[in-house]
Amino acid sequence: MTLVHRTTERPVEPTPVLPVIPASANPLLQLEYETQQPSGPGATRCLKHPRELALRGIPVMCTACRARRDWLLINHGRHVWIVCRCSNQWLEPELSRADFDALVAIPGGTTYPSVEQIIAVLGFDGAFAGTYLD
Repeated sequence: MTLVHRTTERPVEPTPVLPVIPASANPLLQLEYETQQPSGPGATRCLKHPRELALRGIPVMCTACRARRDWLLINHGRHVWIVCRCSNQWLEPELSRADFDALVAIPGGTTYPSVEQIIAVLGFDGAFAGTYLD
Protein backbone atom coordinates (compact mmCIF):
# COMPACT_ATOMS: atom_id res chain seq x y z
CA MET A 1 0.00 0.00 0.00
CA THR A 2 1.36 3.40 -1.05
CA LEU A 3 0.48 6.53 0.88
CA VAL A 4 0.06 9.72 -1.07
CA HIS A 5 0.26 12.92 0.95
CA ARG A 6 -2.20 15.60 0.09
CA THR A 7 -1.19 19.18 0.08
CA THR A 8 -3.44 22.12 0.71
CA GLU A 9 -1.09 24.47 -1.06
CA ARG A 10 -2.57 25.98 -4.15
CA PRO A 11 -0.63 27.89 -6.78
CA VAL A 12 -0.92 31.58 -6.04
CA GLU A 13 -1.89 33.85 -8.90
CA PRO A 14 -0.02 37.12 -9.03
CA THR A 15 -1.95 40.13 -7.75
CA PRO A 16 -2.87 42.47 -10.61
CA VAL A 17 -0.79 45.60 -10.57
CA LEU A 18 -2.61 48.86 -11.17
CA PRO A 19 -0.86 51.49 -13.25
CA VAL A 20 0.78 54.13 -11.10
CA ILE A 21 1.43 57.64 -12.30
CA PRO A 22 4.75 58.89 -10.92
CA ALA A 23 4.56 61.88 -8.58
CA SER A 24 6.82 63.87 -10.88
CA ALA A 25 4.41 63.47 -13.81
CA ASN A 26 2.40 66.31 -15.27
CA PRO A 27 -0.28 67.38 -12.69
CA LEU A 28 -2.91 67.69 -15.41
CA LEU A 29 -2.31 64.10 -16.51
CA GLN A 30 -2.47 63.02 -12.86
CA LEU A 31 -5.83 64.78 -12.43
CA GLU A 32 -7.18 63.29 -15.65
CA TYR A 33 -6.15 59.80 -14.50
CA GLU A 34 -7.73 60.24 -11.06
CA THR A 35 -11.04 61.56 -12.41
CA GLN A 36 -11.60 58.85 -15.02
CA GLN A 37 -14.80 56.92 -14.46
CA PRO A 38 -14.30 53.22 -13.70
CA SER A 39 -14.81 51.07 -16.75
CA GLY A 40 -14.12 47.60 -18.00
CA PRO A 41 -15.14 44.18 -16.71
CA GLY A 42 -13.68 44.73 -13.22
CA ALA A 43 -15.41 48.06 -12.58
CA THR A 44 -18.02 48.36 -9.86
CA ARG A 45 -20.76 50.91 -10.46
CA CYS A 46 -23.49 52.07 -8.09
CA LEU A 47 -26.78 53.83 -8.71
CA LYS A 48 -29.21 55.28 -6.19
CA HIS A 49 -32.77 54.40 -7.25
CA PRO A 50 -35.33 56.30 -5.11
CA ARG A 51 -38.47 55.01 -6.82
CA GLU A 52 -40.14 51.62 -6.65
CA LEU A 53 -38.55 48.91 -8.75
CA ALA A 54 -40.68 46.25 -10.45
CA LEU A 55 -39.17 43.10 -11.91
CA ARG A 56 -41.47 41.26 -14.32
CA GLY A 57 -44.35 43.28 -12.93
CA ILE A 58 -43.65 42.31 -9.30
CA PRO A 59 -42.50 45.15 -7.03
CA VAL A 60 -39.19 44.58 -5.25
CA MET A 61 -39.57 44.42 -1.47
CA CYS A 62 -36.87 44.08 1.19
CA THR A 63 -37.23 40.79 3.06
CA ALA A 64 -35.80 42.32 6.25
CA CYS A 65 -37.80 45.56 6.66
CA ARG A 66 -40.44 45.31 3.90
CA ALA A 67 -39.32 48.55 2.19
CA ARG A 68 -40.58 49.03 -1.37
CA ARG A 69 -38.41 51.89 -2.66
CA ASP A 70 -35.19 53.85 -2.14
CA TRP A 71 -32.61 51.32 -3.30
CA LEU A 72 -28.90 51.28 -4.04
CA LEU A 73 -28.09 49.17 -7.10
CA ILE A 74 -24.54 47.82 -7.38
CA ASN A 75 -23.24 46.43 -10.67
CA HIS A 76 -20.07 44.36 -10.88
CA GLY A 77 -19.46 42.32 -14.00
CA ARG A 78 -22.77 40.93 -15.13
CA HIS A 79 -24.29 40.82 -11.63
CA VAL A 80 -26.49 43.43 -9.95
CA TRP A 81 -27.08 43.61 -6.20
CA ILE A 82 -29.84 45.55 -4.46
CA VAL A 83 -29.11 47.26 -1.13
CA CYS A 84 -31.85 48.52 1.18
CA ARG A 85 -31.57 51.36 3.70
CA CYS A 86 -31.67 48.77 6.50
CA SER A 87 -28.36 47.39 5.07
CA ASN A 88 -30.00 44.21 3.76
CA GLN A 89 -28.53 43.32 0.37
CA TRP A 90 -29.03 40.54 -2.13
CA LEU A 91 -27.97 39.46 -5.60
CA GLU A 92 -30.87 40.05 -7.96
CA PRO A 93 -30.76 37.55 -10.84
CA GLU A 94 -33.64 39.33 -12.60
CA LEU A 95 -31.50 42.44 -13.15
CA SER A 96 -28.80 42.21 -15.80
CA ARG A 97 -25.96 44.54 -16.65
CA ALA A 98 -28.03 45.74 -19.62
CA ASP A 99 -30.89 46.64 -17.25
CA PHE A 100 -28.44 48.53 -15.03
CA ASP A 101 -26.98 50.36 -18.06
CA ALA A 102 -30.50 51.40 -19.09
CA LEU A 103 -31.02 53.01 -15.67
CA VAL A 104 -27.69 54.85 -15.67
CA ALA A 105 -27.86 58.23 -17.34
CA ILE A 106 -25.29 60.06 -15.24
CA PRO A 107 -22.62 61.77 -17.38
CA GLY A 108 -20.30 62.45 -14.45
CA GLY A 109 -20.79 60.73 -11.13
CA THR A 110 -18.81 60.66 -7.93
CA THR A 111 -16.08 58.05 -7.69
CA TYR A 112 -15.42 56.39 -4.33
CA PRO A 113 -12.51 54.14 -3.37
CA SER A 114 -14.73 51.24 -2.22
CA VAL A 115 -18.29 49.93 -2.27
CA GLU A 116 -18.31 50.00 1.55
CA GLN A 117 -17.64 53.75 1.48
CA ILE A 118 -20.46 54.30 -1.04
CA ILE A 119 -22.87 52.35 1.17
CA ALA A 120 -21.89 54.43 4.22
CA VAL A 121 -21.87 57.83 2.47
CA LEU A 122 -25.27 57.30 0.84
CA GLY A 123 -26.81 55.95 4.08
CA PHE A 124 -27.42 52.34 3.08
CA ASP A 125 -25.47 50.97 6.05
CA GLY A 126 -28.50 50.69 8.32
CA ALA A 127 -28.23 54.24 9.72
CA PHE A 128 -31.51 55.20 8.01
CA ALA A 129 -33.33 51.89 8.44
CA GLY A 130 -37.09 52.39 8.08
CA THR A 131 -36.67 55.80 6.46
CA TYR A 132 -37.28 56.92 2.88
CA LEU A 133 -35.01 59.76 1.83
CA ASP A 134 -36.28 61.78 -1.13
